[in-house]
Amino acid sequence: MSTSKSSTPRDKDENRDPISGEPGSHPIGTGLGAAGAGAATGALGGAVAGPIGAAVGAVVGAVAGGLAGKGIAESIDPTAEDAYWGENYASRPYVEKGHDYDQYRPAYQQGWEAHSLHADKSWDEIEAELGKTWDSRRGNSKLDWNNARHASRDAWEKIGAGNRGTASNVI
Repeated sequence: MSTSKSSTPRDKDENRDPISGEPGSHPIGTGLGAAGAGAATGALGGAVAGPIGAAVGAVVGAVAGGLAGKGIAESIDPTAEDAYWGENYASRPYVEKGHDYDQYRPAYQQGWEAHSLHADKSWDEIEAELGKTWDSRRGNSKLDWNNARHASRDAWEKIGAGNRGTASNVI
């Protein structure tokens, strides 16, 4: 009797770790948290205890920051966000008649991902940067940034509102 391990849609939703198979893997959030906190703690350690303090501080900061970054990433379920926006995008005031969800999907994704990376900033502080990166993130979307930014902001604000399942009117 042979056994095979099949992948189910649920496996995909659980953000499984590619090595251990455990659910809840968020390598981007963990890595960004580790890098940011490692650099900050290393700089502080270097200022207080010189080069050795900087090295020790960077390691300690990376571990703490990685855990914090993983926590932030886990608070956002990309599968749930995609499903929410797929079901609700058509009711948004900025959606142009005849545009399907695939035109807006990259903008929504950019918004919820940006919030997880810049939760300490306001939309106004990061919008210009998101606009600069839109062309490289939009995939097959035909929307220019002027049209996509509304969807991106909508997703940003939904996450900022505690992911309660609603989004504000952004126009």
